[in-house]
Amino acid sequence: MKILYGIQGTGNGHISRAREMARAFSSLSVDVDFFFSGRKPEAYFDMACFGDYQTARGVSFVSEKGAIQLRKTIQNAGLKEAWKDIRQCDLKQYDLVLNDFEPITAWAAHRQKVPCLGLSHQAALLHDIPKQGESLLDQMLLRYFAPANYHIGLHWFHFGQPILPPIIPKVRSPDIAHKEQILVYLPFESLTDILDLLSRFTQSTFYCYHPDVIRNKEYENIRLISPNRAQFQQDLHQCSGVIASAGFELPSEAMSCGKKMLLKPLAGQFEQQSNLATLMMMGMAHSMTSLDPTKIRSWLKSPNFGQIIFPDVAMETAQWILRGEWDNPYDLAEDLWKKVQFPEWVMETMIQNNLVPKSDCTFSFLSSLR
Repeated sequence: MKILYGIQGTGNGHISRAREMARAFSSLSVDVDFFFSGRKPEAYFDMACFGDYQTARGVSFVSEKGAIQLRKTIQNAGLKEAWKDIRQCDLKQYDLVLNDFEPITAWAAHRQKVPCLGLSHQAALLHDIPKQGESLLDQMLLRYFAPANYHIGLHWFHFGQPILPPIIPKVRSPDIAHKEQILVYLPFESLTDILDLLSRFTQSTFYCYHPDVIRNKEYENIRLISPNRAQFQQDLHQCSGVIASAGFELPSEAMSCGKKMLLKPLAGQFEQQSNLATLMMMGMAHSMTSLDPTKIRSWLKSPNFGQIIFPDVAMETAQWILRGEWDNPYDLAEDLWKKVQFPEWVMETMIQNNLVPKSDCTFSFLSSLR
């Protein structure tokens, strides 16, 4: 089987997930080509595992100061160029297009009638699960931004749906510590605003990653660090907590390391608002709607919620893809959720918030949906 894997490049979370799938496919000797869209080619980093990958401009959203700018998004959409890229994307050599919310390869597969499997967090939002602020436009984007013949979603719980656990790097217990430092990743916020906020908390040390940081340097109690995946992973494993936007991949990795979280969703982005609402209902995060020093001060004193153990979802999903059972994810989902270990109080919180039936708070009622 030869696969073209299309990945949305606007967020590092999509790329992080693709790295794990690349590892799994490589160990299974699967022939995979990678295609990224959504950012400038020079803005990608730590991409060696993808080999001779392809890029395109694609379609992405414009954000400023922590909010989606709809007018600028429309003005800068580049739809004419995207349509040209779709028409020029030749899929004759591929048996499957695997797609993580990437529009060029998804629409090319649709036009050329090549099977397309959507594997993404966005695919989970097609199911009846907790959501916040969903509009008709959001529903249309979920279905038609990157259309697929088959969908399999990723989330922090299955909610009685054929959804998989997160795809994240393996965590080694010896690598985990809880030092007195806070990891900060707020790429949609102004770096100046972040520095003004964090410099007030002189008793804390912040490791702040931001796309506007060109060279690593120190600013009072803040270490400013340019994007670097290896260093980021090390700091995530060593920190006592994470302040971030409400994406999917970083909170997933933070949970697997047992780190407390303070999350600020990107305003106007229904996916991040839904993520935060879900985590709040599961009792696994604190929230703020602005860069609020009061919220940070309270959160700094809060305890960690405990570690969640996730299995190697990438490997089992890659094996499932090779079996060609793309319209039947139920066995895969059930097998994977059996291996997830939640702290007991997290399950109790989900039961209290009616996210899980009292009669069965694990995985078995997935079988009733077949």
